[in-house]
Amino acid sequence: MERAMGRPMKYVVVTGGVVSGLGKGVTASSIGVVLKACGLRVTSIKIDPYLNTDAGTMSPFEHGEVFVLDDGGEVDLDLGNYERFLDVTLTRDNNITTGKIYQSVIDKERRGDYLGKTVQVVPHITDAIKDWIGSVSSIPVDGNDGPADVCVIELGGTVGDIESMPFIEALRQLSFSVGKDNFCLIHVSLVPVLGVVGEQKTKPTQHSVRELRALGLTPNLLTCRSAQPLGTSTKEKLSQFCHVPVENILNIHDVPNLWHIPLLLRNQNAHEAILKQLNCASIATPPDLVGWTKMAELYDNLMGTVKIAMVGKYTGLTDSYLSVVKALLHACVACSLKPSIEWIAASDLEDESARTTPEVHNAAWESLKSCSCILVPGGFGDRGVPGMILAAKYARENKIPYLGICLGMQISVIEFSRFVLDLERANSDEFDSSTPYPVVIFMPEGSKTHMGSTMRLGSRRTFFKDADCLASKLYQNPSFVDERHRHRYEVNPDFVNRLEAAGLKFVGSDESGKRMEILELKDHPYYVGVQFHPEFKSRPGKPSALFLGLILAATGKLQAYLGRLPDDIANFRIELLKIEA
Repeated sequence: MERAMGRPMKYVVVTGGVVSGLGKGVTASSIGVVLKACGLRVTSIKIDPYLNTDAGTMSPFEHGEVFVLDDGGEVDLDLGNYERFLDVTLTRDNNITTGKIYQSVIDKERRGDYLGKTVQVVPHITDAIKDWIGSVSSIPVDGNDGPADVCVIELGGTVGDIESMPFIEALRQLSFSVGKDNFCLIHVSLVPVLGVVGEQKTKPTQHSVRELRALGLTPNLLTCRSAQPLGTSTKEKLSQFCHVPVENILNIHDVPNLWHIPLLLRNQNAHEAILKQLNCASIATPPDLVGWTKMAELYDNLMGTVKIAMVGKYTGLTDSYLSVVKALLHACVACSLKPSIEWIAASDLEDESARTTPEVHNAAWESLKSCSCILVPGGFGDRGVPGMILAAKYARENKIPYLGICLGMQISVIEFSRFVLDLERANSDEFDSSTPYPVVIFMPEGSKTHMGSTMRLGSRRTFFKDADCLASKLYQNPSFVDERHRHRYEVNPDFVNRLEAAGLKFVGSDESGKRMEILELKDHPYYVGVQFHPEFKSRPGKPSALFLGLILAATGKLQAYLGRLPDDIANFRIELLKIEA
């Protein structure tokens, strides 16, 4: 596990205790940001103890969104946090699951690699985990050559979960094999305040650390989640009973926005404690977080808002659309605005809802009509589709800025076919296999028998048919754009000519010219549908072009923005400016 330059890889491991959902992912990402600000190169690994091979077949209600990587990996949403915070490009192997580990070990056993030995959790599973970590941590993810200086590893779940025991044991062995100067364990825990007493309770954290120590791991730092900053007496008590120095007890209390978290860690000298533990202070510099500070303060001081209608299937759990929400945030901040998202369940817009729950139906439509723009994100299955079609129809007829992503693009094609081409039963093969007008069809290379990793996945190139189209201008590239995909269905090429003749223009396609990727509607302020997922590559300070276009159109600033672009947009690198209406 030696780096090519001669220095060993440094590991920062983040575990969690007491309850799930404490924000280990954001904590791990923020630790990476602070170390990167110290001049170190950082990579990340997320360990998910579930038996699934990857997140691809999991319901968004069960586990939040499925984040898609450039290489087509369908992974946990925390990898999206890592990419956004650290501005890196991870691989599918940066997400380790129990399913992947056991599958690799069983495959070796079937090949006879273990030479007839009894294959066991220790040492074979634990060795596979350590080998995976050592291999993946050396892969550069920041665009530079050679391995990173530090690998931040987040162990999903809660310490004590039976599923995570092999990983805990593997990490214990790893800490011993790499040495204490190359291993730093940070435990994230909860310090609650109960009832009217108002006292910060340390007992849950004490028990969590005791459990961790019983498994052979001793935390070097504690990161305590709380509503309010920790009191001095609370820190001293935690230090006494958890055997962690007071200066190594960090507090992440509630903040106005997540961009404050790296600043909180910096202000508590988290970097100094980590660098001291890893014995690499000599190669680090004082943390430069000027950009993060400006970004966090900018958002706090924003006064204006823009109302965005999010019409989807999984609106009951906002993590189902986490990357879409983040992309809207990035675009709004670039326009000096705060996003105000109206979560509208697509099924509430349907005629059936008007009959069964008229109050809910009326409220949904009032909410939709109060918004400045409409976004229909991706999804699978037919639930809510009629409502999405009505939302797309409303946006088209009333010239409300509209962005349809993946399923949202297919919805706009179905709507246009029904209400403009008068193909009343136009539909997708996914929703009606007997439709006489299958304007959306199953991709020929797809599998109808296996669900996992059988879609069109990962980064694919889309070629613009017209350099003067809106999407080309927003991407500032007259030729092509590379975006990430995750779909089984596509626009039926047999209907493209009829749709274009009626005004729905397909301005982007794949290299064959037959697979439609981007559509735009003529004589509309902003009506864009894309088969790919632009939200996955949006970054703070680098908003997705199409999300930026949506917000600019919603605020009446799109034409002014486009007017600032020079003729040679291929060579243009715009610095986002606030454009007054």
